[in-house]
Amino acid sequence: MTGTSERYVLDTNVFVEASRRYYSLDFAKPFWDGLIKYSEKGILCSIDKVLSELQDGDDELKVWAETEYKEFFISTKNQKVIEAYAQIVKWAQAQSQFNQKAKDKFMQINNTDTWVIAYALTNNLTVVTHEIYSHNVQKNIPIPNVCRAFGIKDCNTFEMIRKISFKF
Repeated sequence: MTGTSERYVLDTNVFVEASRRYYSLDFAKPFWDGLIKYSEKGILCSIDKVLSELQDGDDELKVWAETEYKEFFISTKNQKVIEAYAQIVKWAQAQSQFNQKAKDKFMQINNTDTWVIAYALTNNLTVVTHEIYSHNVQKNIPIPNVCRAFGIKDCNTFEMIRKISFKF
């Protein structure tokens, strides 16, 4: 049993940072097994756009994502998610804080961040990301900034691990 009833959607950087820095697939198998375990319980998931980004790599993370975790990358081809995506894009365009280059990047149809947020908004999920809120940022649109604007909770991998009582 977990310490919370929250459910989470994982951003690409959760997988990438873990595999490249602190929970390498070759020596931290319990972390990766835990992601599967908590996803089977309906506590964790990710989206199809994250899988696509991971498939751009040519490494063991790509293989793991395609063979071990593939069923937990949920489709964003859903009318409610698409409507949330449009709402988020409209919000981003109206923000004077961010420069036009940041807005253009955020609004690209293949920008995974926007879709992760839209999926979280539609399904009342907490976004797990290593991006950090920045009040003064202009050159990009951080996920936590958008989450705050839409009342979506966000946290990093370590906070999520503590909240769900994830044990290795």
